[in-house]
Amino acid sequence: MRGTRFLLGAALMILGPVAALDAAFAATLGQSGQAAQAADQRFEAIYTAEWEWRQHQSAPNEDSPAGAPKRLPDVGPEWQAVKLKRWTDTERALAAIDQAALSPANRVNYAVYKGQIDALLAEQRYREYEKPLNADTSFWGDIAGWAREPLKTEQDYRNYIAMLREVPRYYDQQVANMRAGLKRGFTPPAITLVGREIGVAQVAEAKSLDGQAFYAPFAKMPPTIPAATQAALRKEGEAAIREAVVPAHAKLLTFLRSEYIPGARKPLDAYSLPDGKAYYQSKIREFTTLDKTPDQIHAIGLSEVAKIRARMLEVMQQVGFKGDLPAFLTFLRTDPQFYAKTPQDLLDRAAWIAKTFDGKASQYFGRLPRGRFAIKPVPDEVAPFYTGGRGGPGIYLVNTYNLPARPLYSLPALTLHESAPGHAFQMPLAAENTDLPAFRRDSYISAYGEGWALYCEALGEEMGMYETPYEVFGMLSYQMWRAARLVVDTGIHTKGWSREQAQKYLHDNTALADHEITTEVDRYIAWPGQALSYYLGELAIQDARAKAEKALGPKFDIRAFHDAVLELGSVPLPVVDARVDQLIADGGKGPYSDTK
Repeated sequence: MRGTRFLLGAALMILGPVAALDAAFAATLGQSGQAAQAADQRFEAIYTAEWEWRQHQSAPNEDSPAGAPKRLPDVGPEWQAVKLKRWTDTERALAAIDQAALSPANRVNYAVYKGQIDALLAEQRYREYEKPLNADTSFWGDIAGWAREPLKTEQDYRNYIAMLREVPRYYDQQVANMRAGLKRGFTPPAITLVGREIGVAQVAEAKSLDGQAFYAPFAKMPPTIPAATQAALRKEGEAAIREAVVPAHAKLLTFLRSEYIPGARKPLDAYSLPDGKAYYQSKIREFTTLDKTPDQIHAIGLSEVAKIRARMLEVMQQVGFKGDLPAFLTFLRTDPQFYAKTPQDLLDRAAWIAKTFDGKASQYFGRLPRGRFAIKPVPDEVAPFYTGGRGGPGIYLVNTYNLPARPLYSLPALTLHESAPGHAFQMPLAAENTDLPAFRRDSYISAYGEGWALYCEALGEEMGMYETPYEVFGMLSYQMWRAARLVVDTGIHTKGWSREQAQKYLHDNTALADHEITTEVDRYIAWPGQALSYYLGELAIQDARAKAEKALGPKFDIRAFHDAVLELGSVPLPVVDARVDQLIADGGKGPYSDTK
């Protein structure tokens, strides 16, 4: 899964080439009444200018491509006001566009782009920047993650050292924002912050630079950089870490331990936040791209949980287990046969599963991405609070912390979700599709991305990826986990559910380990609405496929269907349905049918 939004923070205003685009954007604001200018031209001018501006003013995050420039954004109040105005103006400009006059391609682009702007504007209006962390991600963790990316040239190192020198300013701004959030009760619930300062402490209290994430680029430098230059860069880097990075972390650590974590709000629900009901509804809209109420989503969850539970009981009978479902779940959680002995064993098995899919890919997909991915363990400093795995362009992270919480029977489903054909497959395909405008190639909508990845877990059964009934059960447990999220997230944030009640619901209905249940529930508590995207997204894709299969009959081609869905990039769920309607109208012919 991906704990992402459309951007993380904002950077110092960069002029130069953006100035001309800003001028073009400004011109569009007064052009809504000029019938002579085509709607397509006006719309394209708006999104081109704003997207270029957004890229220049935003910081790289976990979804940014390798090699993205490292700079720490300006997250102070003045720049937050600039962002609010920019996206307010963009929304006003979009409202002046006659959507009916747009070309068919730009009607889709409009739907995608308008969703992005709506989400960005909502984040500014609700001042999300005053809560720059949740249960498993944080601004300091993001920076530590950038430090692990390889540096190749002398200029890369000089840029990196300059970024390190900016850490005190950036942290001070973040702390000021967090204090403002603390004052108005806009924080993650305190229970989800217990122990979350460990990554800060590891930097602030380290006895030496050896082993520190920030020092990692200097520990082994490219041989293409002359030795004398290496020595000079290393000396500058060490000074930047000692003089800027370590003191900034020490200051942040004091704030977290003495003010923020003790003062964080005690209620769990989003409704108790400022303007909480409207805030939670905005999160539903952002993460699901649908206009459903919490009660509607809760009911869908209860219905789907019952359906999946019936299938789980069938598999339990298939393996000949004598006992009820709770006893079977205990057996799965505790029998050593289901768990790796070493971290490397877990990584090796994940690699085997990923390679097994490679042998089946051409049967189910017409176009495959050029981008490949690595399989790596989750970094130690975040592993205790992290999900079981996470994937994206170029990477599939497997959590090797606490091996008794990482069952092998769930690993095939996890791998299909996080690597290929899930996140590490779908996102590169989008990025490589030059027919799409940049704002569609490089953005991520949770309902689509997570819905697709969860669909891939279920597709694994059709592809023959599950070699034992236990692995099928692992897939069903993961399906149950996401269906149960619909119940748990809405239960916590709108129905007064306790943390223990949410944990028990997952414990009774899934085979997840207790450790993973704890970290997952804390994530739902701290990140309202995000958990809703997965299953609702999968249902939309499954419903679209069922419609295509029924309408096309023998003309239905699974590769054409997948290609049609994937060529869209990341889009609101109604766009998926419309694209499948077009696939049906085209007689089942996919976007790459002529090249097969």
